[in-house]
Amino acid sequence: MVVLIFLERTYPYRKGLPFLREGIWVDFIWYSLFQNFILKIVIFDFIIHPIDLNFQLSRLHVVSDWPVIWQILFFLVVHDFYIYWFHRWQHNSKILWRTHEAHHSNKVIDWIAGSRSHALEIIINQTIEFTPIVLLGADPVVVPIKACIDGVWGMYIHSNINVRSGKLQYFINGPEMHLWHHADQNEVFFANYSTKFAIWDWLFGTAYLPKHKPERYGLYYDYPKDYFVQFVSLFKKVDENKLLGNNYVKWYYGLRPSLMSHFHLSSGKRGSSPNEPDAQELSKPENQNQHQ
Repeated sequence: MVVLIFLERTYPYRKGLPFLREGIWVDFIWYSLFQNFILKIVIFDFIIHPIDLNFQLSRLHVVSDWPVIWQILFFLVVHDFYIYWFHRWQHNSKILWRTHEAHHSNKVIDWIAGSRSHALEIIINQTIEFTPIVLLGADPVVVPIKACIDGVWGMYIHSNINVRSGKLQYFINGPEMHLWHHADQNEVFFANYSTKFAIWDWLFGTAYLPKHKPERYGLYYDYPKDYFVQFVSLFKKVDENKLLGNNYVKWYYGLRPSLMSHFHLSSGKRGSSPNEPDAQELSKPENQNQHQ
């Protein structure tokens, strides 16, 4: 985190982006800390562990005799190949797009923006990722090492760093291609699906890497800004502005900006914040039907 933030401040891909940008509270507190903690318990304790208890496949020790480094590389490549195709499917399916929609809702892409992924999307992908590691009898250390690589690589490809990797970009994915994937431009909605290995995009004809930079990021239509409303939106579309008619919801939306103002961390008047709009901001008429 420290290294990526330093590089973003020193060698920015887009200059002038605020550190406390809109949505950083949601991405860091709710997605990175709260959701990841809960889903670790759900995926490992309530899905993978019961499967292993019932089938006891891990006792076959299919890959146990492999050197740890080869186990890690094997699961990295196999899972990344799967992620490429599932990610591509999400962009080509109206149903699966709903699971991926939140991930593309940030208007500013930086080191923490990639953490914004709906809980159902995480459950699907990480269950498919870690179940084979356990069931094939891999060394237990493979799980935390693989998870660490995932986390660091995910932060890297979303980071606002002006990386110029040259020919290496044909093999290893980085911000050069993935920042384009988050652009609000038609030509990249069906491009740059790779996560770790960019070679999948080049092999299967979905690579897009022009010399210029994207003009804007995020979705071209309105999407909820609150974590819990984003969670519900997968199952039922919610008008976030209408929720503010409820006094309890309005109090909840204004709570964090008020606390930030109290501790002098906001850049504007009391009740506003550079991180995300408060209840008053969301209820402004110009925000109710805003489309790019």
